[in-house]
Amino acid sequence: MTSVVILGAGVMGSAMCLPFADRGFDIRLVGTHLDEHAITSVQESGLHPKLNVILPANITCFQHDKLTEAVGDGTDLILLGVASAGVTWAVERLASVLQKPVPILMITKGMTAQMGTLPDLVAHSLSHNLNSAVSVAAIAGPCIAGELAVRRPTGTVIVSRDLSLAQRLCNLLQTDYYQPRISQDMMGAETCAAFKNFFAIAVGWAGGAQQNLSPTKNNSQNNNAAAILFNQAVRELTVLVTALGGSADSVLGMPGVGDLYVTCQAGRNSRLGHHLGQGLRYQDVKSGPMQHDTIEGAELGIAVAEHLREIVRAGKIDGNKLPLTLALLNTLTHNEPFTPEWALYH
Repeated sequence: MTSVVILGAGVMGSAMCLPFADRGFDIRLVGTHLDEHAITSVQESGLHPKLNVILPANITCFQHDKLTEAVGDGTDLILLGVASAGVTWAVERLASVLQKPVPILMITKGMTAQMGTLPDLVAHSLSHNLNSAVSVAAIAGPCIAGELAVRRPTGTVIVSRDLSLAQRLCNLLQTDYYQPRISQDMMGAETCAAFKNFFAIAVGWAGGAQQNLSPTKNNSQNNNAAAILFNQAVRELTVLVTALGGSADSVLGMPGVGDLYVTCQAGRNSRLGHHLGQGLRYQDVKSGPMQHDTIEGAELGIAVAEHLREIVRAGKIDGNKLPLTLALLNTLTHNEPFTPEWALYH
């Protein structure tokens, strides 16, 4: 593979240009309608305004209405880097321009409302539209775009139901700073990739709650509370992954614990949790300080809430093992305050 189209010029899609470019591949970065400013900036100066880095010279940029030109008839791989809400749009666009099946590598995180994986959805949709099988892989695990964009050490997992595709992609992407592993546990890795955003909201609560605590002479923090929530998140993520048919190894590996750790350090999901810890309710946050932000953990929770509650009611998952999950769902869908129930977290 020598020619790669990256659809989505946000921070992560653009940062993924680095390992491909450093391996000498031809990179075509295509923005969505939300990326017009970023694409224009890179075209004019090479600077990605949100990453604040100069992207490598062997990248050609295209606005969203030039996707057909970017894909052409010589594309060997398409990396899908749109937000989860844009997957349907991306599939429709790709189906309209692809003349033959091309392997897809996804960095988009999320699940369907019925808790299916987005890579499986994309594979099914494109294969149906093209009347030919399309192989899809996904990247899971901890990867902060700003760090990858300046070539800081990054370890991820490339997961595919086609293990040979995962291995080929690992070989393509491996550099001295980007070190992918392979996995065939699509359900486990993708459940972790989606729900780590969801659980990061809970862990972020601790920092916000600290601001409502009385000051202490020793300037103590609220890290113990964050650790309890982190541990409970891992326990409940294990329950969810195994109930859906995935492997607990993914939870204990880079897709689960590794990615949850990184996600809890900063970002929009943690910031939402911080606001909840300060006493705001979800709708207050969405109509106020984060009204213009896409909070993928919250969107996931809202999307899967009905289905997840139903499988708990049906006894397919023991709700007593998901106290944190159910409390977060009530916060997001019923606008209830989020108050951790410490005695339930064992």
